[in-house]
Amino acid sequence: MAAGMNNYRDFFDAPQNEVPVRGFLHLPTNLGGDCLVLTHGAGANCESPLLVALADAFCISGLTVLRCDLPFRQLRPHGPPQPGSAERDQRGLRAAIASMRRETSGRVFLGGHSYGGRQASMLACSEPGLVDELLLLSYPLHPPQRPSELRTGHFPELQTPAMFVHGTRDGFGSINELVAALKLIRARTELLPVAGAGHELVTKRNRDDLSKIVMEAFRLFTYGVAASLPMRNSDRR
Repeated sequence: MAAGMNNYRDFFDAPQNEVPVRGFLHLPTNLGGDCLVLTHGAGANCESPLLVALADAFCISGLTVLRCDLPFRQLRPHGPPQPGSAERDQRGLRAAIASMRRETSGRVFLGGHSYGGRQASMLACSEPGLVDELLLLSYPLHPPQRPSELRTGHFPELQTPAMFVHGTRDGFGSINELVAALKLIRARTELLPVAGAGHELVTKRNRDDLSKIVMEAFRLFTYGVAASLPMRNSDRR
């Protein structure tokens, strides 16, 4: 994964009666446009190389990007979420979205890797219109080798357009399983398969290009235009 540009700053917001928001804010040259909130999986934090590289790529394209730690990670620097963490983690994402709506005037997109993406999709399902689109990286369809334990119960109620990025060797769900699951969603969806990638998405072959590929695909999904130039107001629709 390409090295970060260090074009970001620490971000902390703790409004009264809300879960604190902690992470890093990537600011594009021209402020005031759209924003992407990105969060991490169960075993990582917002400083994972995947999230840093994606945040850099999206920032170059013109988006403000917030990489944030979920509440469970703010409480514990290591280890997976404790049982019962999901509700508070979704509250944390809701607080991050509110923070970004105070920072920017454009649309707000929500993305997450694995567990973070699952919580993002469940939050969007419970609050239609909270965000404009979802970017779901390595959505964990089921635990490895337990395909009957699907995590798609909320898919039929999801009304937010969503782009899924998924490795062809992901043990948490095959491409065919994901294609079948996406048929449950009534909102617009897109699937970007990543050849040869597992659940972490990054491979030796794609580490230098993956973030730009994901950014370009999401831009096309969202704006209907290519990503050869930074986003302008005229690109938005």
